[in-house]
Amino acid sequence: MNSLSEEEQTLIGRYGLLAGVDEAGRGPLAGPVVAAAVVFPPDTRIHGIGDSKTLTPGRREELRDRIFECALQVGIGTAEAVEIDEMNILQAAIRAMQRALENLHPSPDFVLVDGNAFHHPTLPFRTVVRGDSTMFTVAAASIIAKVHRDHIMREYDRLYPEYGFARHKGYPTRQHIESLRRFGPSPIHRRSFVVKKLVGTSATIARGL
Repeated sequence: MNSLSEEEQTLIGRYGLLAGVDEAGRGPLAGPVVAAAVVFPPDTRIHGIGDSKTLTPGRREELRDRIFECALQVGIGTAEAVEIDEMNILQAAIRAMQRALENLHPSPDFVLVDGNAFHHPTLPFRTVVRGDSTMFTVAAASIIAKVHRDHIMREYDRLYPEYGFARHKGYPTRQHIESLRRFGPSPIHRRSFVVKKLVGTSATIARGL
């Protein structure tokens, strides 16, 4: 994608400021879930915007910089591991998305959200399954969220180098599981995700993948 879709342009014409929202980090065993909200002028053009999962790390970094250059606003919100354990990953992801929207000033007039689960007490919104592949604003949000979360996990790697967070970003790789069995969970591990692996069962590694 290089520009806002026809549907996004229509929503801007009907409502005003349009925010695209997405999150990153529902599947890892450690670290926060991170969400981003992005508002663009209607005539924005950025070559190569797309679902963050389809882009190389280097390309995501380049696009992240371009998004910040072109956007009217970017908001970021997080929900930490302890919140994920308390409320479950779906509700924590929604909380992170709401926080990202709270960091937009002024608030948007309408919100497009990736997926099929979201709620907001005041803002009108629409959920879009695979919105990160079809909606420019949502795809941009997916890139911001992914890059921001990767930066966080690299910082955690400095605090807890025995787990290799800089490499796997908290996802359930073989090396990560072996580190968990050797060292136990760190303060940023999601206890509700890792307990079955820590006792050596063959159950699903992570709920919410």
